[in-house]
Order: sequence, then C-alpha cells, then structure tokens
Amino acid sequence: KATVSVLYWNTIIINMEEENKVLKQRVEELEKERDALEWRNSQLTQLLEEVGKKNGKEGWAVHDHLAEDSWQFSLSSRDNENDQSRNQAVPQNFKKGSVVSYDIAEVQTYPDRPHFNEKPAPLHPATQVVIFDGCPNDPYHPSSMPIYQTSTFVQPSISEFGPYDYTRSGNPTRTALEVLIAKLEAAHSAFAFSTGMSALTTITQLFSSGDEIIACSDLYGGMHRLLTQVCNRFNIKLQFIDTTQLLDLESAITPGVTKLVHIESPSNPLMRITDLKKLCEIAHKHDILVSVDSTMMSPYLWQPLTLGADIVMHSGTKFLNGHSDTMVGVVCVKSAELASKVAFLQNAEGSALAPFDSWLVLRGLKTIAVRIERQQYNAMKIAQYLNTVPQVKKLHYAGLKPGENKGPLTSTMESYKLHFAQAKGGGSVLSFETGDVRLSERIVDACKLFKITVSFGSCNSLIEMPCLLSHASIPAEKRTLPPDLVRLSVGIEDVNDLLFDLQRAFKYAASGAKDVRAQIERDIQKSQQKEEN
Repeated sequence: KATVSVLYWNTIIINMEEENKVLKQRVEELEKERDALEWRNSQLTQLLEEVGKKNGKEGWAVHDHLAEDSWQFSLSSRDNENDQSRNQAVPQNFKKGSVVSYDIAEVQTYPDRPHFNEKPAPLHPATQVVIFDGCPNDPYHPSSMPIYQTSTFVQPSISEFGPYDYTRSGNPTRTALEVLIAKLEAAHSAFAFSTGMSALTTITQLFSSGDEIIACSDLYGGMHRLLTQVCNRFNIKLQFIDTTQLLDLESAITPGVTKLVHIESPSNPLMRITDLKKLCEIAHKHDILVSVDSTMMSPYLWQPLTLGADIVMHSGTKFLNGHSDTMVGVVCVKSAELASKVAFLQNAEGSALAPFDSWLVLRGLKTIAVRIERQQYNAMKIAQYLNTVPQVKKLHYAGLKPGENKGPLTSTMESYKLHFAQAKGGGSVLSFETGDVRLSERIVDACKLFKITVSFGSCNSLIEMPCLLSHASIPAEKRTLPPDLVRLSVGIEDVNDLLFDLQRAFKYAASGAKDVRAQIERDIQKSQQKEEN
C-alpha cells in the first residue's frame, strides 16, 4: 500500500509540474503579446503626435543618429526635414469640401514630402542610399521598399482626398525614389519620369513660344533632336554655343528672350568642362534659368544645384540604375515654384515612372557608391593605357591629370583643376580619336568584353562610335563630332581583363585581317585546341 501511495503522489507531482510548464509558457507568450501591443501603441502615439504637429504647422521631429561627416555635407545641416528615419511625410488627407466649393486647383499634384534645398542631408551619399527608409509609415517596417503595383487608391470619403488617388499623379514607390534622389541632389524636389527623354521634354515644356534656349554645342544626340525637331515647331528659339567660353555665352544672351541655358559638364562625348558657378552668375544676372544634364557624373560625384544651377536632370537608365534593366529620367529642382510646374507637367502629360521601375532604380541606387568607385578606378587605368597607344591621336577624359608627357590627352591643367573644383571624380566615360574612321570601326569590332551598344553607366563595359549610334540623330552637317570618335563606358569587371581586351583589339585592328572578329574567334579556337592537346 505504501508503494502504491508513493507512486500515486509522484504521478500527481509530475502532472502538476507539466501543468506549471504549460502555464509558464503561456505566461511568456502573453508577456510577448503585451510587449508587442505596447510597442504598437507607442508607434501609434508617435504617429498621432507627428500628425498633430504637422496640422499645427510645426516642424518635423528630429531623431538623427550622430555620424562623422566624411564628405561635403555639414553636420549642422540636420533639421526637421532631414531625419534619416523619416523620408516621407505622414500621409495627409485633403479636405475637398462640398461639390459647389470644390476647386481642383487647390489640390497639389504630388504628395507632401521633405525638401533638401536649404539644408542638405548630413550623411555621405554612400550611406544615404543604403540606410534610406522609403516607407517609414508602413506598420510592418519592411527592409526593402514595397512595390505599390496599383493604378488607383481608395479615398477616405467623398469629401476627402487621401495622399494618393491615381498612380499617374502619385505612387508611394515612386515618391520614395523621388525623395531619395532629392536628398542626394540637395534639391527641393525630384520627379521620376519614364525615360531620360521624358525628363528633358518636361524641362523644355516649362517655356513658351518666343522664348529662347541656349544649349552647349557638344550635346547628347537625343536632346539635340528634341530641340531642333520638336521645340522649334513651337517657335522656341535655339542657339548652340561652346559654353566653356563664357564670353560667347554673354554675347549669345538676348535679354528678356533667353529663358534657359542648358549644359553638360563633362559634355557627352568630348568631355568638355564648363565653369558652372560662373555660368550661373551670368545667367541669373539676366533672370535666366540654368539646367544641367548630370547623367555623366551622377549625384555621387557632384551636385550642380549647390553650385547655382536651377534644374538638374538625369537619364537614370545609366548610373542611377546601373544594371541596364529599366529606363528612367529624373528632374530635380531648386525651388518650390519650379517643383509645382514640373509636378503639373508630370501629371498632365502622364510621363511619370511606373512603380516597378521605381523599385528597380531604388534597388540599383543602393550600390551606386561601390559601382562608381570601381568604374572610376578601371577608367583611370584604361585612360592611362590609351594615353600611350600610338593609334590614339586624341584622348578625352576628365579624370586624367595632364603630365609633362601629356600624350594625346586633350584636357589642360586648367580644365582638370576646374572639373575637380566642381566634382570629386572624373567618372567612367571616356572617348578617343584615331584619325581614321575605318581603324576606329575595326577597333570597336575587335572588342569582346566591351559590348557594342548605345548608353553608358552600366555595370558592364560598353563601346560605340557616337556618329553611328548615340549621336546618329544629329544630321552630319550639324555634328561637331569627329566621325572616327570612339566612346567607352567602363564597367566593374577586372581591369586587367578589360586592358587585355583593348590591347588585343588594337593589335587585330592594325593587322591585315579582313574580318577582325572572325579572326579573333579562329585564333581563340586554335589556342583552346592547343591547350586541350
């Protein structure tokens, strides 16, 4: 009986211990749920406080993390609009009122967002693109910006607008991209378009019949076509001048008529350098706007708005995206007035970037720093090599410093110093002339790693002849480019492989082979057969 009694009580104790474990586990689960509810409550409270501050016309809350600034931004520039944890505005509804009193003109055409024209973001661009939170109001806090793949947004009521209604007018994924690029460019606002040409077209739409646009003579072929074959149909007057010669600019300006000076620096594809600060001083003296096509540099290397420009545009298809898998154009502006005009045109003309493409560019921007640094390193090595090649008669590259043995490099010490006073790198696009069109064609054909295609700024290296591809839309009689010009866009491959590809191309181009590509393929096959044997 005693043994049975002990076994009975042992069983009872074991059961009670199991029940205690279950209860303890349940208590832990409830405590976790309580913590989660408290956290969500704190987030909601913070959100409500911020909404109240915004409605009360107060500034944004500041919660920046301290970081040593290693670039040109000032740590003292941190303010309410530059909080790294809040890159978009808290969604605000717009009261429409009754049908009778409703005025569509009162509704802004793009969602509210922070601006960076007066006090730029404090962190280095390499950091900004990585830590950027494109959806700080998302309750799930995703580490990657979601794709809002929708055409419409449900409204709170018939008498209220939410922050978005139709993706043509605004989309959270596109807003995130626009906020990040505005931050990188120290702009009031940025606007993303379906292509670089859409962005350029929008800039020209800011002007009216009878206005004049002055553009640099060494200009992207698509912009030349837009100005000469589209804008002239609307009686917009045009002048093309060498903007590196500021006296020529002074002479070209017609007071009251000239409304815009549009430049590239370095120019595409001859790499001419314009003194942007002085050019802006001249233009602004006559109340003329200045726009800069900054595609060649990207905001990682320079910020034209901080040098006096009013508008900056990018073909984001190039360095911003960096992977040749989407097309995008960007317009960045310095003032609220220009932002309102560009936003209106983006909405009215329906040229805004789609959500998925916006997400692709956001993804590409995360690696812009490492891509450009590697591309510049490779470009410098290749420029140094080309500067020693006998077949190269002229070499155009902003990043190579002229030495005692200058070689075919066309840049001067003055232009070199000017460029690096404005930018922190020479970029990764360069061009050269051989003096012989047929030789240039054979060099291009003989390359295997450098792919023959238009465009530039991708991860992989590209080669082309502008007169046959990127600038072919400019009539031959109007081109300022030599027909033998070869343009290289240097990628992130191993630089030794790229150098070997170019060395082999020059060797075979100078040989007597009729078809250099076929000859290279035959020689490669022979080499492989020898190795196998």
